[in-house]
Amino acid sequence: MQSCGSSEPEGDPDPLTLEYLMSLTDEELMQRDSDGDGLNDYDEIYVYETSPLSPDSDDDGLNDYDEVMTHGTDPLTADSDDDGLSDGDEVNVYNTDPLDTDTDGDGLNDYDEVMQYETDPLDADTDGDGLTDFEEAMEYNSDPLQPDSDGDGFSDGQEVEMGTDLLDSNNPPFISELNTINFDFDRSNIRDMDAQLLAENVEMLSNADAFRVRVDAYTDHVGGDQYNLRLSLRRANSVVDFYKDNGIAEDRIEFRGLGKAPVPCAEAEKDEDTPGCEKNRRAESIPLNPYPFTPRN
Repeated sequence: MQSCGSSEPEGDPDPLTLEYLMSLTDEELMQRDSDGDGLNDYDEIYVYETSPLSPDSDDDGLNDYDEVMTHGTDPLTADSDDDGLSDGDEVNVYNTDPLDTDTDGDGLNDYDEVMQYETDPLDADTDGDGLTDFEEAMEYNSDPLQPDSDGDGFSDGQEVEMGTDLLDSNNPPFISELNTINFDFDRSNIRDMDAQLLAENVEMLSNADAFRVRVDAYTDHVGGDQYNLRLSLRRANSVVDFYKDNGIAEDRIEFRGLGKAPVPCAEAEKDEDTPGCEKNRRAESIPLNPYPFTPRN
């Protein structure tokens, strides 16, 4: 008498189990992709040792096929390069290399860049200041997200090149401009109110001893050229003498008497006894930058 039942299974068991799959022939396994990840069950079980029942065996956000065939990562390890970021996050979120702990090669691993310093793991110099993120974080203690950590106008890279303190806004001391003084008509003596302006210049020069100063003196447009050239030189010498008398070394000073000011003054003085223009009767003190860079405003 024949049995009414079939000796062959009618379908896969529910739930599907690894034991069941391993009972199938190699040919049957090669025709199956139970978890739909792109790898057949035979390769998952016997080649890659991944789970044929889960498309992402290590639960890292990348399916097993992509790990094996596209990225070359370990489908059994969530963090193939052991940098602290999962393979899925490296590929899908940060675009970093899941096989390289330091994608941009700056010395900081990808996890520290993303999670601790918030720097760009794809750019060795996130703030573009000439120092790598590693140098800023580990050597100089500067801010790898700010090109000018101390806000003095010099970039961190410039300060390192100059040998100044990139964490001190007063180092290097910098003089952007000095006071200009004026003179009475046909005079070269320094008036009291202008002496105060020159005293302020002396203080700035004393606090920035790397700076030198150039004095350029002029006259108004009244009178002959040769006379005015000599008068401008006397005015320049008066300022130079003031600086030297107040402690500025002579080798820090250069000066020029340039005669008539290059641009005539539009407003002549109203006093008939004082012709010409006071704005042109001046001595400019120009700070000479000793550094290879000028700070940004």
